[in-house]
Amino acid sequence: MRLAFETWGRLAPDRSNAVLVLHALTGDSHVAGPAGPGHPTPGWWDGLVGPGRALDTDRWFVVAPNVLGGCQGSTGPSSTRPSGRRWGGDFPFLTQRDQVAAEAGLADALGIDRWALVVGGSMGGMRALEWAVSRPERTDALLLIATAAAASAEQIAWAGVQLHAIRSDPHWHGGHYHDTGRGPHAGLGLARRIAHVTYRSEPELQARFGRSPQGTEDPWDGGRYQVESYLDHHAAKLARRFDAGSYVVLCEAMNSHDIGRGRGGVRAALSRVTARTLVAGVGTDRLYPPSQQAELAAGITTADHLRLIESSYGHDGFLIEVEQVAALVAELLPGDPPAPVPVPGRHRPPPRQIPGPGGDA
Repeated sequence: MRLAFETWGRLAPDRSNAVLVLHALTGDSHVAGPAGPGHPTPGWWDGLVGPGRALDTDRWFVVAPNVLGGCQGSTGPSSTRPSGRRWGGDFPFLTQRDQVAAEAGLADALGIDRWALVVGGSMGGMRALEWAVSRPERTDALLLIATAAAASAEQIAWAGVQLHAIRSDPHWHGGHYHDTGRGPHAGLGLARRIAHVTYRSEPELQARFGRSPQGTEDPWDGGRYQVESYLDHHAAKLARRFDAGSYVVLCEAMNSHDIGRGRGGVRAALSRVTARTLVAGVGTDRLYPPSQQAELAAGITTADHLRLIESSYGHDGFLIEVEQVAALVAELLPGDPPAPVPVPGRHRPPPRQIPGPGGDA
């Protein structure tokens, strides 16, 4: 098994300044920095990591792994197995627990016994929560954004439609397409179109595109609306950089997510969290609605009120509203860590606090 990762900053002599950043479904280890060899897109949280930023790399040692099952360096369906053949459709079913176990192995290899902070949004938030529940002694602080204690029926349904789109592509071949010269790119593109609609909010799409046609195209004569062109763009962009087999494996892992499975239920599992915790949602998120984050905030005894990120962008707001995410990080990483040693936007107000029962905002 191989797990790709990137680091920024330097680990302190007592190894107490390590921060784990976990990516969402089609993210990777490239949290910060420009596009380049091995990184087809710029850092997805670039404004959060670096000198003087919320995850100040002059103070913190930031680690970002590419998830097991992914396609940006970690072992996944497109990887070669010991026999010399690609895994393809024979790649094993994974859960978030399997993926966190791999990340724990990475932490061991780096000599990190305890994370000063574990942070993730969406699928990354699922793994961050799993860290805090399964390994509370290794998680000092926790930031959960736009995620859930368990995948809901609607989330499973949306993912199921996307999986069907990929598997219905004639070039899928049961997942064994990698060496055929053709791939299920049309199916992956359709899956991305479906997903992207759920990532954004209806008011944002309406305000941005309305019913406008795309350029000189006439929708009444086979042309597209602007919103269709927008979805086509994101479909093509993902198909160029992401493996359909990894998309299937990771969607299935997300669907399997249930923090209470085998632990006496969600409430009992959340009671295991000892990390100082902040839970935030995006007010306009229709894929992971704030009610799911409210369940987390209520069930984790070390969490305070649910915070709401103000954004018109829906679920994608946790990636776009970097200043608000930075404000949350700053709450969890106060003070100065030990001196490090070498080792191998948009302006928005701070996130709004939602009062709990009998509490104050």
